[in-house]
Amino acid sequence: MAGIYLHIPFCKQACYYCNFHFSTSLAQQPALIKQMLREIDLQKDYLAGQTVTSVYFGGGTPSLLNRNDLQQLLEKLHTAFKIDPSAEVTLEANPDDLSPEKLKDLRSAGINRLSIGVQSFHEEDLRWMNRAHDSQQALQCIRDAQAAGFNNLTIDLIYGGPTLSDEGWAANVQQAIDLGIQHLSCYALTVEPGTALDQFIRKKKVSAVDTDKAARHFEQLMQWTAKAGYEHYEISNFALPGWHSRHNSSYWQSQPYLGLGPSAHSFNGHSRQWNIANNAVYIKSLEQGAVPFELEELTPSMMLNEYIMTTLRTSQGCLLPVVAARFGSDKHDILLKESSTFIDKGWMILRNDALVLTPEGRLFADGIASDLFFE
Repeated sequence: MAGIYLHIPFCKQACYYCNFHFSTSLAQQPALIKQMLREIDLQKDYLAGQTVTSVYFGGGTPSLLNRNDLQQLLEKLHTAFKIDPSAEVTLEANPDDLSPEKLKDLRSAGINRLSIGVQSFHEEDLRWMNRAHDSQQALQCIRDAQAAGFNNLTIDLIYGGPTLSDEGWAANVQQAIDLGIQHLSCYALTVEPGTALDQFIRKKKVSAVDTDKAARHFEQLMQWTAKAGYEHYEISNFALPGWHSRHNSSYWQSQPYLGLGPSAHSFNGHSRQWNIANNAVYIKSLEQGAVPFELEELTPSMMLNEYIMTTLRTSQGCLLPVVAARFGSDKHDILLKESSTFIDKGWMILRNDALVLTPEGRLFADGIASDLFFE
């Protein structure tokens, strides 16, 4: 099993909270797609012949691509890699891009799963985030996607924001449930360094994020989705049975993946690499026949720490037999001993030889993982 991620670094406008690599100028888009096609050729051996079970167009805003761009990229991928005929092919999309005509183009190009950046169904929240779509588009695009035959949808929702009340959050989640959305990715509003939101808070133009509200919204989310039959299979991800994201699940299971495009990351089991986050430099380098990336060889401790961090985020948990087999029985014993503190607090349980976070423990997942890291 392997995955391929394609980073499309273009957006109509900048959301205040976003720190992903993107440009609001589309002038370089044709040149960049051309060089991404070249990068596919140059990286065709990276996955060592493994079957690709998921392809993910992320960004940025991949729904800005036209059908021809998508078809070229997918056809090139099928030429260079062994793509499973039933592969999950996901495209991130903004609601304002998803007209009935666009949806038809996406299906004909080979997209079978949409990840829609709804964020909220409330106008006030969307304006505060500087989203390009409005509340009506947030709702209509889902109905249009379902009518167009997309039966595998995931939407993003953001909670904890200053304009989002408890009642508004409840309405957002209930709207998603009522629409029959198969998968939800829900994130607390986070202030990332260098973003517009970070600057607004520093200049006291907006208030700081209310962490208590965010924690409350997360606890409510876990209760509401469980009642509606969703499986909370990763900290930020909830799915109806049978609809887990194949692509994201491969990340958490340490499966290899290839990243294509500016800023995209790749992992092959023993090293990690990431492309330069600069569109012009990326294009120029590929024109000269070289992929511009930095490489990091992973030490056993780094791989163990990553295993702890990713698996603790999942409902399966950190499998102690895997730790013993891959990293040594001594690491197994130390990890089990160090986890006792969190088990005593009720933040973690030992279940079938796996360390699993409780609902309360999920509030502190990152801190718990870092406390368990090995030097």
